[in-house]
Amino acid sequence: MVTSKKTEKKSAPKTSHNIKIQNVVISVDTGTRMLLDVLARHLENAEYEPESFPGLVYRIKEPKASTLIFTTGKIICSGAKSFEEAKFAISKLIKKFREIGLKVPSDPKTEIVNIVASAELGVRLDLNKIVFELGECEYEPEQFPGLVYRLDSPKVVFLIFNSGKLVCTGARSEKAVEIAVDNLRKKLKDIKAM
Repeated sequence: MVTSKKTEKKSAPKTSHNIKIQNVVISVDTGTRMLLDVLARHLENAEYEPESFPGLVYRIKEPKASTLIFTTGKIICSGAKSFEEAKFAISKLIKKFREIGLKVPSDPKTEIVNIVASAELGVRLDLNKIVFELGECEYEPEQFPGLVYRLDSPKVVFLIFNSGKLVCTGARSEKAVEIAVDNLRKKLKDIKAM
């Protein structure tokens, strides 16, 4: 029997760990020198205090995101729930730049710096067993109920709770989050910590 590639793609296993992207942080390089004191006067609700922080803080209401703008033309955008949402927030900011006369490219170099996601494994976990079996863990239950685990492939950091809830940080794509959660689940299953 011959199967088409379309059929093979449809039957690929899907993760079911209720992964939710909580925050996507992107870095944008406009290649345009910014006069932050001028921007602070023209951008409504901008926060600029150069004696305490070298960047200008500007919050975008829809989609909800915060940006840090630096004189070099670099921008860090955080708070978006997806890469597309972050890029949309940046496009709104670029539109504002152009309204005040700044010449910035419409599609500047943009890359994901960090994704923070939460997930739910749906089972209770034995954190003491995880510490002794996996290594690369930090766990001090007297100070904090979560265990910190560093996964090498993909390179992310997990905060693991005995309830089966996870927080994953350090991924550079949504796919990397899915792979990381699957890899962690397999490791926990192998050591019988679930």
